[in-house]
Amino acid sequence: MSSLTEQLAEMLANFPDSEEGKALRLRSIEEVRKSGQAPGLAVGEQIPEFALPDAYGQEVSSKELLERGPLVISFYRGEWCPYCNVELRALELAASEIAAYGASIVAISGQRPDNAISLTEKHSLSYPVLSDIDQVVIRAFKLRYDVPAELRAMFEARGSDISQRNADGSWTLPISATYVVDGTGRVVAAHADAEWRVRLDPNEIIAALKKLSR
Repeated sequence: MSSLTEQLAEMLANFPDSEEGKALRLRSIEEVRKSGQAPGLAVGEQIPEFALPDAYGQEVSSKELLERGPLVISFYRGEWCPYCNVELRALELAASEIAAYGASIVAISGQRPDNAISLTEKHSLSYPVLSDIDQVVIRAFKLRYDVPAELRAMFEARGSDISQRNADGSWTLPISATYVVDGTGRVVAAHADAEWRVRLDPNEIIAALKKLSR
């Protein structure tokens, strides 16, 4: 099977889009980068503690997860994002190998819990999908940004209202980000970028976990 990186590259190459649409997306990505709204946590930083409900209303605590070992955290835009869905499925395929290094996986977004349920069941995810209802955790990880006006207009023209998908009713999203965190809560590998079509490959996650196990 092809890697996540290869799958995303193929999706991008085959995505039906006009030249105008491509240019709009690139402008929006660059706008978010330059705004400094969402730099994300860097390697070496400590993650903020969090406790969030999973798809079924059960609270999941980062403190409890870290007591078991390393943690892989994926921040995704929502179940409506095809690139996010591909990443979450790739994490599921790698879940057993990740668990072999004593690590847990969680995915976090600002979407409503009912959307988290549909996502969990649709892709048969074995790890918790958490709802950051007020985007407090997303903000604490320095990932929250306002959807640029030009991109928002494109979403609205296509009948996609992000404010109806987000639990807090906002037009804000997390930049796509994945972290590998050691048992002390320190980030040892990170990918956080406004370019939502590129993600941290599970192969890189496993390589980081392998280093921790030495």
